[in-house]
Amino acid sequence: MQSTIVVADTSVLINFLRIDRMDLIGHHPQRFLATDHVEAELTSDYPDQRMRYQAAVVSGQLDTCSVVSLEEVALFLRLRPGEHLGAGECSAIAVAINRKYAIAIDDNRAVKRAIREVGAQLEVVRTVDVIVTLIRAGVLNIEAADRIKDEWAQQHRFRIKAVSFQDLL
Repeated sequence: MQSTIVVADTSVLINFLRIDRMDLIGHHPQRFLATDHVEAELTSDYPDQRMRYQAAVVSGQLDTCSVVSLEEVALFLRLRPGEHLGAGECSAIAVAINRKYAIAIDDNRAVKRAIREVGAQLEVVRTVDVIVTLIRAGVLNIEAADRIKDEWAQQHRFRIKAVSFQDLL
């Protein structure tokens, strides 16, 4: 069963922030939210990303939340030592698991750790999945999605193995 809410890790959001396309996150059929730890990672060193992130929150393209329940805090702390996961990853995983939301994350090591915590019950959404869903929903066409793919590869070191998003449909 697909969750209606996706907790986004830094890795996915940064791909959209870099190309100034948080509007795509806002048009996704699932509602995206980011923890305050993810926000801190996104906005600490990059002023352009900070402004884009804040604009996305203010415009309602993205919601925010905090790690607040005892269960979330305990899981956050359990994930931190020895695994080299960042605070953003740990907080996103903790919230997604505790609230039974999907998680948007590209880091394979973090995904493996999250799955070890809950098994196959965790819905993982990667950047590629976001774009494929937007194509299927009619928000993007293949040509626009491929231009985004090419921009990521040429200017931001994020590469998708497929030649075209057409290959992923």
